[in-house]
Amino acid sequence: MPHFLQVILLILAVVMCFNIIIFVHELGHFLAGRWRGLQIDRFQIWFGKPIWKKEINGVQYGLGWIPAGGFVALPQMAPMEAIEGGNTEERQLPSISPLDKIIVAFAGPLFSMLLALLAAVVVWGVGKPKDFIPTTYVGEVVANGPAAKAGILKNDKILKINGKTVTGFAGSLDCITESIILSEGEKIEFVIERAGSAAPITLISDFKTEETKWFQRKGLRQVGIGPKADRVEIHSISKGSPAEKAGFKDGDVLVSMNGQKFVDSALAVAFIKETGAKPIEFEMTRDGKLMKLTATPVEPISPTGLGPKIGLSFSSVPFINEAIVHPGPIEQVADTVRMMWTTITKVISPSSSINVSHLSGPVGIAKLQYQLLQTEDGWRRLLSFMVLFNVNLAILNMLPFPVLDGGHITLALLEKITGRPVKAKPLEIIQTACALALISLMLFVTSKDIGDGFGRGGDKAQEIVFPAN
Repeated sequence: MPHFLQVILLILAVVMCFNIIIFVHELGHFLAGRWRGLQIDRFQIWFGKPIWKKEINGVQYGLGWIPAGGFVALPQMAPMEAIEGGNTEERQLPSISPLDKIIVAFAGPLFSMLLALLAAVVVWGVGKPKDFIPTTYVGEVVANGPAAKAGILKNDKILKINGKTVTGFAGSLDCITESIILSEGEKIEFVIERAGSAAPITLISDFKTEETKWFQRKGLRQVGIGPKADRVEIHSISKGSPAEKAGFKDGDVLVSMNGQKFVDSALAVAFIKETGAKPIEFEMTRDGKLMKLTATPVEPISPTGLGPKIGLSFSSVPFINEAIVHPGPIEQVADTVRMMWTTITKVISPSSSINVSHLSGPVGIAKLQYQLLQTEDGWRRLLSFMVLFNVNLAILNMLPFPVLDGGHITLALLEKITGRPVKAKPLEIIQTACALALISLMLFVTSKDIGDGFGRGGDKAQEIVFPAN
């Protein structure tokens, strides 16, 4: 299949997935409104002026031009014309009970949660990649980084971070990378196990964040450590280099050089440097097949003084458990709720480095879905993402803020307690203000989604020029 056609199909799949999520949520409101006998003016996916609309049995169905969310216009619920752009003429409609309002408002989050459970049942059946780095051993310590200054050494085994036991290096909330990113306070406490030490050692580390531009998200916390490697991969082959002439390709896995095996990129680089301008026989695997290539390092003509170079880069790659697992639907939903709760608490915590800018808008969500589909078993990962997204949508919509479903439920409960509905005009003003705040937040996080697409900081490495022969 041509690449451009594949890209178009992936984009269409992302748009379809996003619209299914919105449609099911709004369908809950629509069906509940029909059941309770409410007046329904419009059923629209996406906000703004409709780019397509059609009236059927008194209901206008449409597609807005702002790709973010959707709504069902239910004038008996609350005055939303200023937000949804509907009919602002005075109409006398039968009043509805607080119970009707609660049922209709709750139906949207309920349908989102049901869609999450449906996706979770499918994931339970077909499985999903575990995507987990199981090791807790340190394989790399950045020189002069926070971890190095704290005393963490290569081959240390990390047991706890800030008092919490870690189960792997990355892939869950209980892993090392996530624990560092989500840590609070000015210091991070590590409890490590070191060969030759009779008891665990406690070390206190600073952290740093990657420098970013003003239009990008703030960098996440790092201490300068990497997991113990499982293999060394070859990449970034310089043009005209001995490596290119010998036939190396990105993604080749290094097995040995001159019969000596390597699983650490730093040691591989040191070996080539020590070898000088002598030929090196490489043993590698490519697409699972063992092969041998020979290359001789040469002195670049620019920049000078570097010594013999072979013209490739190595990277230490840890073992990533990508086995297909089949977690139960309730387990999937519970994990998502825990992840969501952790994110919210970190965003509102003044001692955390996570803030509102780290949330994702429609662009970021669509970008993530596109990236998931491009990976091996991407459709399984996308199904798992459907669980996460719908659970988040259901819970966030239940927050007791005007415009959100939880706000409608709160107003209905107040109406039940006081015996009268909230006055329409003040309510419309509050809802409009909250809607503008919500749209502003969405635009803000979307600007970060777009800004991050321009790449992060850092100077581009100087290109090495090799002799023609």
